[in-house]
Parts: sequence; C-alpha cells; structure tokens
Amino acid sequence: MANLDQALKEKIGLGTGPLGSMFRDVSEEEARATIESAWDQGIRYFDTSPFYGFGLSEIRLGEALSKYNRDDYVISTKVGRYILDEEEEKSGLFENARKNQAITDYTEDATLRSVEQSLERLKTDRLDIVFVHDISSDFHGDEWISKFDEARKGAFRALTRLRDEGVISSWGVGVNTTEPIELAMELNDANPDLSLSATQYTLLQHERALERMMPAAQEKDVGIVVGGAYSSGALLGGDYFNYEKASPEIKAKVEQLEEIAKRYDVNLKAAALQFSAAHPATKAVITGSSRPDRIKEDLAAIKMDIPDAFWQELLEKGFISSKAPLPKKQK
Repeated sequence: MANLDQALKEKIGLGTGPLGSMFRDVSEEEARATIESAWDQGIRYFDTSPFYGFGLSEIRLGEALSKYNRDDYVISTKVGRYILDEEEEKSGLFENARKNQAITDYTEDATLRSVEQSLERLKTDRLDIVFVHDISSDFHGDEWISKFDEARKGAFRALTRLRDEGVISSWGVGVNTTEPIELAMELNDANPDLSLSATQYTLLQHERALERMMPAAQEKDVGIVVGGAYSSGALLGGDYFNYEKASPEIKAKVEQLEEIAKRYDVNLKAAALQFSAAHPATKAVITGSSRPDRIKEDLAAIKMDIPDAFWQELLEKGFISSKAPLPKKQK
C-alpha cells in the first residue's frame, strides 16, 4: 500500500514524535500500546523521523509494525539528519530519549545514508513517503536559505530519483513554517508532490498558510499533511504552542475558544481536527500521542457533529479567516 489515500480510514494518521519521548519519558510498553491501539482503531498511516528521540521513534514504530503485512500500511519518515553511535548529553524536547548524536546534513550522500538507517530502524524494505526535515528558520535562523539550497542540490534530487525509480512513492518538505514548502513548489528542478506542514494550518494559526501555501498546493496538486493540529497541545489546554511555552496571549485566546465551544456543546479537539482537515489541499492530519486511549478519541472527534453556528461565531469574532474552508456538517 504505497497510496496514502488508500491508507486513510478517515483523514487521520498517527504522528509518532511523542513516542520518541518528546516532553516526557515514554516507556516501551506505553509506546507499543499506543501504536497497537492506533492499528486496532483502523489507523494505517504512521509518520516518524530520525529526529524523534534520535532514532527511538523509528525503532519503536518498526518493532510494533513488524508483525503486520507491510502492504497494509503507509510510513512517512524524514531526511536531513543521520544518527551516529557516539553519544552526548541531551536537553530540550528529547532530553529523555536516546543520547545518540544527530548530524544535520541535506546533501545527497547524507540523504541516502539517512534513508538506509531509517529502513534498518523501521525493519522494512521500503519507505512510502520521505519529507526533507526542518529546512526552516526555526531551526537554522538566517542560515535556513543556505540549508534549503543544500537540500535543493542534494536531498531533493536524490528523493526525486528514488521516486522515479519506484523506491518511494512521494516526497516533499516537512517543516514548522510555510516558506520552505512554498519555495519548493516554485522550483523548476524539483517537483515535490506531498509536504508536511506542522502547526501552520490550525484553528489557532492559519492566516499565513492561507495566503500562499494552501492555494499553491491546490494549484500545483501538491498534497499537504497537517501536523500539530492541536498547536503542540495549546488547543487542548496544554502548556506548549508551536513546541515552545505558550504565551499568556495564546492561553487567553484558547480560553475564549473554550468558552464559545462550551456554549455550543462542542469539543474543541473535534473543532481543531475538523478545521485542519477541511481544506481541500489537506490529505491527512497526523495527531501525535503517547496515550493509547487518545487515538479512539481522535477518530471519534473528527466525526462529531459541530453546528454551523459555532463556525459562524468564530468567523464573526475573527478567530478564523474568511478564506478558510469550513468543515461540512457530518451526515
């Protein structure tokens, strides 16, 4: 099953960043139970990356999926970093993960090395989708343009060749900003067909994505996988927004959304998922979790009935853009 559309029961896949012990120490048992719960609920699309726990997420996903028929699911992973055996002390998002060093490198050789390592960790003979990871300003500051150029000459060409040879079915850019995806779609010497946009097309943040990224994706027939639909948990009352501590302004905005949702008896998780999924360019929304019971909640949430009046109030009060396609009421 190389086709993402065929893998989707609903427009939902499992993002396995949390299973790399993001934010907290996640046990092997909890990680396996989460993946098995997703499978039991009909999830057949799984997204991972070497960066998530410095190989830990891929190892756990590969182990859990190894008992299933490889033709029955779709995996997307990422390039841009390869993992060394040498270790170092960690801090930040993955301080509880493996201590292996990660080397950031977007050249062709590094891309092929990353792909080989991912195949081994995932215990598979093929990858379905590969995203070029984090060629953006949030990771590289002003250097992101030079990193993008390195990827254009290296990773983009390598992945285009692998797609042409049938080794992978799709490739694109996987970032937490919109500009790299927009730029990649404009290139004459590369033709990504599916990109991952994390945190940029959500109920809390979508104006910038609607200006260029989403319309261009529609025009060029490039699919968008939306990651971080809950804005790193902020929409669910968490302390993080876009992978950083949420500001008082963001928390106040979430409280206002919660008040409106409560009046209409709307689950804010359902509203967040359905909003991100509603755009025609959105191929899938990947939700990340390390709690087995959350998968069932997500699948129920994307099918919940939400009254039109709720969306209209959000429009009138400026919480969502008038350019955003609104979710259709469930039949």
